[in-house]
Amino acid sequence: MSTPSDQPGPPPGRSGGPEPHVPALLRTAAAYAWRIIAVGVVVRVTFSVLGQFHRIAVAVFLGLVMTAVLRPVAGLLARLVPRALAVAAALVGGAVLVLGVLALVGETAAGQRSGLEREFVTGIDRIERQLEDAPFRLPPHAFDDLQSRIGKLLSSHRATVISTALSGASRLFEVLTVLALAVFCAVFFTYSGDRQWQWLCDQLHAGARRNVTIAGRAAWRTFTGYTHGILLVAATNAVLVGIALFALGVPLAVPLALLEFLAAFIPLIGSPIALAIAAVVALASQGPVVALLVVALIVVIGQIEGHVLHPVVMSWAVRLHPVVVALAVVGGAVAAGVIGAVVAVPLVAVVWSVYLALRDPVDSAA
Repeated sequence: MSTPSDQPGPPPGRSGGPEPHVPALLRTAAAYAWRIIAVGVVVRVTFSVLGQFHRIAVAVFLGLVMTAVLRPVAGLLARLVPRALAVAAALVGGAVLVLGVLALVGETAAGQRSGLEREFVTGIDRIERQLEDAPFRLPPHAFDDLQSRIGKLLSSHRATVISTALSGASRLFEVLTVLALAVFCAVFFTYSGDRQWQWLCDQLHAGARRNVTIAGRAAWRTFTGYTHGILLVAATNAVLVGIALFALGVPLAVPLALLEFLAAFIPLIGSPIALAIAAVVALASQGPVVALLVVALIVVIGQIEGHVLHPVVMSWAVRLHPVVVALAVVGGAVAAGVIGAVVAVPLVAVVWSVYLALRDPVDSAA
């Protein structure tokens, strides 16, 4: 016969009372919370590591962009000439195109310099008179000593200005170095990128080789689709803006169109910023009416980009919700500035496409 002391008691460290009830919603939230924290830590560590080698990362990214643009051209030329010659011809042709556009922009700006100086002086005087009238009512001659104040400010901060100029020169050297490395990578990626990737896959374990192959194929398909699509968006925006500014008589229409082309690589916010600069130029040179028309152009371009062009781009790559695009752009800008804003959306698109491909490998292979 057993005594009461022989009966099994509650486990050590636990009371004999009933277990506390944890709501299912709280358990689910806790499970998702620690996973989100883990993903955040991984992302933070990744960006910290890339931050130490950000120039190399930027060069590789630019090399991949060049490869996505040049590889189809080199493939067409390779049907007629040897592969090496086709790659060289595509690279030289792309360089000539870019330098030609830059030369056109420089020649346009130089040819309009004298006229722009007169227009800007007249425009600034007109803006000053408007600020002196209702509703601003600024005191007369409030801007008379502005030039002397700027001169005194520059003279008092001469050392800072010189150090900033020297820093700009060093930055220019860094940019040229990154561009040279990007071109170097693009040459080899375009010539034998598929063989390099196959060699990398062959070094992996047989169990991981299939998943890496599927992920790489999905990532490259998404990246090239996004690159081609965003180039189409940027070129279309630049042409529309250039034609509109030329029709309105706004000076520097070609440089402002080029600025619009470059700004379109930052989705949602790049194009409005570039057009806002164009509106300032129109205000100083042509007056408030033309500036308002340029502001209206911001709305029109935004509607065309948001409802026509970007859906086409995302259908080529991966369909991302506008909220996801906005969060990616802002997060990339906070993490790595302008470069982060440019890289964020294609990075999110590639990661999402890889996830979908690994989740449904049969559909992705088909």
